Amino acid sequence: MKQELRVAAYAVCVRDGEILLARWVAKDGRKRWTLPGGGMDHGEEPVETVVREVEEETGYVAEPTVLLGIDSIRRNWLRRMGGPGDWQGLRIIYEARITGGELRHETDGSTDLAAWHPLDSVPALDRVDLVDIGLQLWRDRPPSGRSHLTDPANG
Repeated sequence: MKQELRVAAYAVCVRDGEILLARWVAKDGRKRWTLPGGGMDHGEEPVETVVREVEEETGYVAEPTVLLGIDSIRRNWLRRMGGPGDWQGLRIIYEARITGGELRHETDGSTDLAAWHPLDSVPALDRVDLVDIGLQLWRDRPPSGRSHLTDPANG
C-alpha cells in the first residue's frame, strides 16, 4: 500500500468577532470554507508556511502569535494506477493576527474567495472540519494542543 504524508500549516485569525476564512475548491468542483493555510514546501519552516499561505489566499500579511495545536487525519483511497493508498495529513494550527495587506481573492490556486465571517455564523457555513477544529483549539487552548473533535478517546 502506498503511503503519503502531507504537512501543512493553517491560521486562525479572529478580530472583532469575525474569523478569516478562504473558500477551498475541491477537484470535483465542490466549494467549502477552510482556514487559510496549506502545504509546506521542502525545507520551509511551518511559521514561514502559514505566513506565505495566508498572503497567497487572502492578501493579508499575518503574524503567527501562538501555536494552538497539531491535528492529524488519515484517509484511504484507491490510486489511479494501482492498489490502495494510505494518506495522512499533519495540520499545524496557529493563532495569527493580521498586520498588513488588503483582502483579496486568490487566483489560480486552491481557493477562490477570502472573507471575514461572524463567529456565530460559522455553524451555518459549508465548511471543512478544520474550521471547527481550529476554532475549538482557539477557544479552549488545550494544554496537549489536541482538539477533542479529533481525539479518538472522545469518539
